[in-house]
This record gives sequence, C-alpha cells and structure tokens, in this order.
Amino acid sequence: MTAVAKDAPVLAVISDLSHDGRGVATADGKTVFVDGALPGEEVYYRTRRRRRDFDEAELLEIVTPSPQRVDPRCEVFGRCGGCRLQHLSAAGQIEAKQKTLLDNLSRIGSVEPGEVFAPLTGPVWGYRRRARVGAKFVAKKGRVLVGFRERAKPFLCDMNRCEVLHPAVGHRLDALSELFFQLTIRHQIPQIEVAIADNAVAMVLRVLSAPSDRDLELMAAFAKRHEIVFYLQPGGVNTIVPLRPPAPQLYYLLAEHDIRIFFEPTDFIQVNAELNRAMVGNALKHLAPQPGESILDLFSGLGNFTLPLARSGAEVTAVEGDRPLVMRARENAERNRIAAVNIEYADLFSAQHTDAWWTRQYDAVLLDPPRAGAAAIVEHMPRFAPRKVVYISCHPGTLARDLGVLVHTHKYRLDAVGVMDMFPHTAHIESIAVLSR
Repeated sequence: MTAVAKDAPVLAVISDLSHDGRGVATADGKTVFVDGALPGEEVYYRTRRRRRDFDEAELLEIVTPSPQRVDPRCEVFGRCGGCRLQHLSAAGQIEAKQKTLLDNLSRIGSVEPGEVFAPLTGPVWGYRRRARVGAKFVAKKGRVLVGFRERAKPFLCDMNRCEVLHPAVGHRLDALSELFFQLTIRHQIPQIEVAIADNAVAMVLRVLSAPSDRDLELMAAFAKRHEIVFYLQPGGVNTIVPLRPPAPQLYYLLAEHDIRIFFEPTDFIQVNAELNRAMVGNALKHLAPQPGESILDLFSGLGNFTLPLARSGAEVTAVEGDRPLVMRARENAERNRIAAVNIEYADLFSAQHTDAWWTRQYDAVLLDPPRAGAAAIVEHMPRFAPRKVVYISCHPGTLARDLGVLVHTHKYRLDAVGVMDMFPHTAHIESIAVLSR
C-alpha cells in the first residue's frame, strides 16, 4: 500500500457499490473505491492510497447526485465506523444488498435462484439491541468518549448519540460520558457490552480496576434513574456480576410461537428484534414443519429457531458449538415446556462426529452459521438426506460457496433466496436461501 500526496481531482462516474458500501469507479483500467459516493453519480475524487489492484479515494464534490441520495440523520456519519450507508435511501440500500447477494451467488457459487423473495424489512432507526461500545477518557477533550470507533481508524469517535442503537442507550451516550467522567476509574473502563432485553436494558462495564465505594454509589444512582441494569466485568466472561444483585433474568419474546428466550448479557442474540421475529416466522413458513417430522437445526444458539420448530410438533435435533449456549438452550426448552427437542454440543466446523445426530436422516435441515459459513456440514449433507434445506446467512460470500456445493455436488435445487435487512445503514447482508432435493 502506498499513501499518495495531494493528487489532482479526478472526475468520474460511479458504476457500482462495493461490498463494504463504497462507490466504485474506474480510472486508467484500475478500480477505484470512493468513500461516500453512490452508483450513477458523477463526482470529483482525490486518490488517498494506491494498492497493486485498486486505489482508495476521498469524495471531493458531487457533480450529479443520485436520486437515491438522502441526508444522513447522524451528525457523525462519515467519521463513525458504525454505519456506511446512511446517505443512501432505505429502498436503495435494499436494492444494493440484493444485487450484492445475487452477484455473489453467480460469481462465487455459479448458482441462480428460481425465485428472489421480496426483501424482509423492519425498523431502520433505533433497532440495534446488541452492541459493543467503546469508552475512553481523553484529557485534551476533558471528557470520556463513549461510542464506536472512527471509520478505518483506531480512535473512538466523539459522538453525543447514536441513531441506530436502541434509544435507551443510543440517546444516552452523553449521560454515560458524564457518569464515567465522575468516576475514579474513568481511565479504566474501555468498553461496554449492550444488551436490550424485552424486560430490561443491560450494560456490562469492562472495569480494569476496582471501583471505589463512591463509584459504586454513582453507578447505582445512574442505573436507577435511567432504568438500566449495570454489570461489572473485571476479567473474563465468567467474572461478570451484577452491580446490584439480584439482576433480572433477561429475555426476549417470540410471541407468535408462545416462546420466551432467556439469555445472559453477553450471549449472542440477533441485533434487530422485530426483524428477528419476522425471520423466524419466514424460516418456519418455508420449512413447513409437520407433527412427527424430524428437523435438524445446526448452529442453533439459544434456541431462536429450535423452540418455535419444536412447538409446531416436529421432532427437532439442535446442535450448537458453544457449550454455555447449549446449556441455556436446554434451560429455555424446559422453561417453555417443550419436550420434543434434543439439544447437543458439537464442533460444527469439523466433520469428525460419532454422536447419534450425525448418523440419522432428517426431513429438513436448518442452517444458521456465523460468517465463516457451514462448509464442513454442506460437504456431508447427503448423509442427512433432507428433502428441504433452509440456510440463514450473514455473509453472502460463504453462502454462495456453500450453495455451490449443495447445488452442483449434491444436486439440490436452489428454489429461492432473499435479503433480510437485519442491519440497516450498514453493508452487512443477512439473507435466506431455500433448497429442495
């Protein structure tokens, strides 16, 4: 990588949007990524960095704006690294994500769906119920910064509020900043884990030094005033304790299925509550579980899909690679009085298994892997012989790779795909794929 001096401005037309939300132009046969530019726009840009295969540029002037360009709501958009696409309309964001998904399927997996679902959408502001937020005392500013990191920089962004975080947190960044500034350990709180449950707002404070008695009093008063449950984390995850025990047991509802999912404040839950409820319903609609059918739910987590599937009367086997989540999923099944479910632990990035679930056949398989995808599982999908596969993905590249194997190697048909807007204003793409044998 080579940083460049002040080059002359270049006039170009933006042809596309990159996977991370930057405008794409071409200059002298070389791809240029222009931060903040949108497809169809004529812009002036200046090159910032030259790389072997592409250049990176800053946007100087928009000559012809896109009709999809909108004014960002956030005052620090462009500096904060939390969002990439607030300058693109909600409809434009969906269109761009759908195009990226289909491009990945074609280019990486060489597959084409029989149908493209209408996008699944939800709230676009104040939707984020799960986040890791940074905190840092900056003497020159005379305050504690609370927020996300700057775009492509290691520094915390100086921000007063966040428009995508749930308002219970996003609109209280200034108040948190003022609280931390009063503490003796203001230098020793590097991050906050945020978890918004249906019954509480939880924040886990990473504390590198023990708070004083006065600190504890100030935090307790703040928590009471703002109806927040503080936890302190002096070490690893197993050191997390409530500031003022007992803390409520956090949960979220899947009311349509009469399910209550209990979780700990650092457990993985989908960030967008409303979209998650719609996603669960969507997956069940395509799986169409019937009483007596056997369904395998892989990367099953807390039981987000497992328990609604089991509530339908199907016999569900759920497998998860995180032992604490397996324990909590079993507890969730018991609390929801669901018996027709078997929840197991296994490393799903390995194909070396001897457990009974690995040797059985199933009517349907649900996959909900992390960004790395499910390569080890799809390689061995024929052993399960499902008539239907539903794949929930948070990374279109690994989804395309895995669908390529299912279609070309194992002869499944890709019936349909669609985007689900779990992360508005970011370049992250959640999607669903439905396959049949």
